[in-house]
Amino acid sequence: MRIGELAAQAGMTRDTIRFYEKVGLVSGRRLPNGYRDFAPETVAWLQYIRTAQALGFSLAEIARNGERLREAPDTAVALSALFEEKIRVIDARVAELASLRADLTARVGTGCPLRAAGR
Repeated sequence: MRIGELAAQAGMTRDTIRFYEKVGLVSGRRLPNGYRDFAPETVAWLQYIRTAQALGFSLAEIARNGERLREAPDTAVALSALFEEKIRVIDARVAELASLRADLTARVGTGCPLRAAGR
């Protein structure tokens, strides 16, 4: 299917699809007239990309995980593993942010907030 039809079915712009093609997330073959031709399953992949982004995955993570998913015998199990991995990353980031918040809170009202508390 051509890029315009793909964009309409996936609910995104042609420019977005061109960008995803440029960064290697999707690929289409070129017809003799220069038009892009995408396989029908590209629609589902683009919808996956959008959902994964909404769940906090970066485009780099999506590209990396896409290969793992395509090779997985059971995509539901593979997706669950990816989600568990992402949850661990989020938990670590939340802990880092809590520590940073505590450090900032300790510095409030110290006279010189750039110095560590107690100095």
